[in-house]
Amino acid sequence: MASIDGDGLRFNVLGPLEAWADGVRLELGGPIQRRVLATLLLDAGHMLPVPRLMEAAWGEDPPATGAHQIRKSVANLRRRIPEGGQVLVTDGSGYTAVVTPAQLDLHEFTGRLDQCKELAASGQPREAAEALRAGLALWRGPALSGLDGLVIEAATVLLEERHMAAVERYFELRLSLGETAELVSELRGHVGRFPLRETLCGQLMLALYRSGRRAEALDEYGKVRERLVEKLGIDPGPALGRLYEDMLREHPSLAAPAPLEPPSKAAPPAPPTAAPADPPRNLPYDLADFVGRERELRQITASARKQGQRTRIVALDGMGGSGKTSLAVRAAHQLADEFPDGQLYIDLRGHTPDEQPVTTATALEILLRDARVPEERIPDDLPGRAAVWQSELSGKRMLILLDNAVDVAVVIGLLPRSPGCLVIVTSRARLLDLDGAKWISIGVMAPEESTSLVAEVLGAERTAAEPPEAAELVRLCGHLPLALRIAAARLRNRPSWSLRYMVERLRDETYKLDELNSGERGVATTLRLSYQGLTADCRSAFLLLSFHPGRAVDVFSAAALLGLDVRETEDRLEKLLDAHLLQQPEVGLYVYHDLVRSFARSLDDRMPTKNGPAAAMRLVDYYLAATEAACAVLFPGRSERPTGLPRSAASLPRFSQADDAQAWFAREDATLVSVIGLAERESLDRHVVFLIRNLAFYLNLRGSLQEFARVSRTAVAAARRIGDAGLLSICLSNLGVACWKLGLQDEGVSAAREGRDLAVAADDRPTQAHSEGALGLHESMRGQFDQALGHLEAAVALERELGTPRAEAESLTVLSALYEQWGRYEEAADTARRAIALIRQTGRHETALVALTDLALAQVGMGDLAAAESSLGEARAMYDERTDPGQAAVTLALSAILAHHRGDAKVCGEHTDQAQILVERSTSPLRQAKVKNMLGRLFGACGDHDKALSLHVQAYQVASAIGYRMEEAHALSGMAMAARARGDELTAVTHRAAAEVLFTDLGVPESRRRAPEPFQVAGFTAR
Repeated sequence: MASIDGDGLRFNVLGPLEAWADGVRLELGGPIQRRVLATLLLDAGHMLPVPRLMEAAWGEDPPATGAHQIRKSVANLRRRIPEGGQVLVTDGSGYTAVVTPAQLDLHEFTGRLDQCKELAASGQPREAAEALRAGLALWRGPALSGLDGLVIEAATVLLEERHMAAVERYFELRLSLGETAELVSELRGHVGRFPLRETLCGQLMLALYRSGRRAEALDEYGKVRERLVEKLGIDPGPALGRLYEDMLREHPSLAAPAPLEPPSKAAPPAPPTAAPADPPRNLPYDLADFVGRERELRQITASARKQGQRTRIVALDGMGGSGKTSLAVRAAHQLADEFPDGQLYIDLRGHTPDEQPVTTATALEILLRDARVPEERIPDDLPGRAAVWQSELSGKRMLILLDNAVDVAVVIGLLPRSPGCLVIVTSRARLLDLDGAKWISIGVMAPEESTSLVAEVLGAERTAAEPPEAAELVRLCGHLPLALRIAAARLRNRPSWSLRYMVERLRDETYKLDELNSGERGVATTLRLSYQGLTADCRSAFLLLSFHPGRAVDVFSAAALLGLDVRETEDRLEKLLDAHLLQQPEVGLYVYHDLVRSFARSLDDRMPTKNGPAAAMRLVDYYLAATEAACAVLFPGRSERPTGLPRSAASLPRFSQADDAQAWFAREDATLVSVIGLAERESLDRHVVFLIRNLAFYLNLRGSLQEFARVSRTAVAAARRIGDAGLLSICLSNLGVACWKLGLQDEGVSAAREGRDLAVAADDRPTQAHSEGALGLHESMRGQFDQALGHLEAAVALERELGTPRAEAESLTVLSALYEQWGRYEEAADTARRAIALIRQTGRHETALVALTDLALAQVGMGDLAAAESSLGEARAMYDERTDPGQAAVTLALSAILAHHRGDAKVCGEHTDQAQILVERSTSPLRQAKVKNMLGRLFGACGDHDKALSLHVQAYQVASAIGYRMEEAHALSGMAMAARARGDELTAVTHRAAAEVLFTDLGVPESRRRAPEPFQVAGFTAR
């Protein structure tokens, strides 16, 4: 090479960076100097400013002394290079590398490329190929190998592309000169180094084909297809696909051109080709890293082996990217030995980018050629080909894989009549008219299978190094095989990327689909083909439904969003389900796969923006009407509050009984929160207020107290924006109740007082009564029993005057609890009975369980344990999994106490266990404090004083944190008893004294400060 044997100065960048002078290699210094020199040589003849050289040297984070170091590096390079001042020239604010074409291999390579173009244009292909050969000989490996940095890496990527383009042009010229067999070895070497270059692979196929090695040429196509699927999750491009099909047809255009010069010796005649002894087999390669799908494989193979009088058909349907083809190919290879007469594969191109689906006539021609039917026996007409096909298969046992089908007529036209054959079909939508097929729907992969696939593609070591990130990666890919393969391939090709970094990129919803794209077969490309196959009406529905804020969509909310009737909406939803663009977790509910929703929202041809507000209004109107209807059934006798809004015209679900309404709320509660957010964004404040009012009833019933308080604050803010004092008073009153349940006294009292004052000013007596009740709750918790009594009596009087028995029953229940805490058990029992009578009058009330338990507590206080047992039995009958866990825990704790009193250790233990589980699930600190004190007394009575002390301490911590003074006093009293039982008299006296101070301050009579009767009996063990 000139760089070694020649004289003068020579720089090489087409490989490791080198500098030579008179045959001697020059030392170029450290990495910074080498990066500076490489950058100048890559753009030789052009001035590069110092900041550009700093970027090349250090990237985006150069040191403060960067400019000085660049100048120092150039000075050092000038000393190392002969006449370096004339090579690295100061040019204004930067430097320029001045070299002749003979001094830089890159310049020489560029000159050879230009020479090749000129020779080829003048009709001298042999000379053009020779020029390229000389240019390619200059390459000694990847350009500037061993140097890094964003600037250099970006430049070398372009150089490598020019190199490969030159290689492909070189072989193109040699093929045009009639060369064939002599190219195979060279081409195999290049394909081995660059296995994903489809042009090179096609040139190798053509060289093999022209050399009479047709089977190897076709086999090469299978290899490249496997590599592309394995590495990138994509199929070969259209050009390579057409070359493959032309080879199948032995198209005349593939024949080698006559050599421009005659060969020096006549080639001996080729021997006659022997008839193939082996049966035809053209199945694609079985992926080496195929994992999972064991259940589906068992289904396919079991169905395939069923004997019958007809051709067996196993059909796989599923969304794009779910791995249907890979699964079908794996199954076909596993079954191959059972079909000794051959296995044939054809891609029907039902969803192939820029390709039309294969017709029946074309498919038959391809299959007949693959079955090795001679050209002269393949008719030109469809009926003739069909007849030959059936004749060829008659009496044989063959497996035929029809991949990517979209037209059932084409599939039917290819079905063999021989009962010994098996046909495996893959399609995105189920081909409903394909009679006799065993259909298997392919969904996403299981989480453990998804992780295994990523580990197989990426490598187990990298996956195991970041287990949480690996789990998050498969979740963000939606467990879709295509997405998993692309994400894992990107990571494998970028060793510096961590899984955490990839996860962060995928979390950006704006670019998520871009991250899961690779060439022609990204996730978005795959889904777009399914989308384009829809009718215009279904495309419209697909786009608009993606803006539904809920996770699952039922037909009623979908109809409201689309502005259609329920029947028409259901028809469109089912068509989207058939196309696997929607999923159905249960009958009547439809969901998007996460990536499908992202795709729908990313489409450029989505619904015009002007349709958005109208659709949002329809949806919010619908949910307001639906929650009103559900509350009417679930909370009978609830006071009516006119919304002042037009009623939705949408069809509503039927709530024939309370359980229907409660189940609907349970399914839709998360969606309702999202709908409230949508209404806020659309400035529909009145909708916000009334949606929250309806949802708050359910959240209160279920014991979802944090959410109850959060949405109540949202309602207050919306009501303030409206400027409607009446609405604001309602919202404030509800917030006051939510805060009481969470022990937020300051916020709750402030809200309830403002709500009451607004209600009085607006003469809104129902809200005034509710606010008085909320104030009574807070005063009761703070131990201000006299003030609490005044508020609650005022609330009861107003509600009785208004004739609202439901609201009066609720206030009486609160009043009963106040009397019971106060030790006024007879009044507590009488008030609870009045509440229960009103509840029975309304037919249903969510506080029935509370009222019966309050009555039992009062009856225990009075010593009437038999009556308390009866009340608790009735209360427990109302309990189910949807009951507020805190209130259920109170009922069960008291039931455990009475079971202990009557000596029933088994029932006592069962109720105790349940109460402890439920109280830990409760978000109400009030219930937690009360239940832990009750259970503490029970464990103390059973002799387990350590457990008793622990529970009382927990109760004290909760009660004192929220100012719940009565339970704080009971906790101190219980701690005193436990300490005394454990022999710690000093602690016992201290706690007892603190409890007495609180009891006295609360006004609890001395006679009623001790535990009631059931706690006087010990000797039984509670679990």
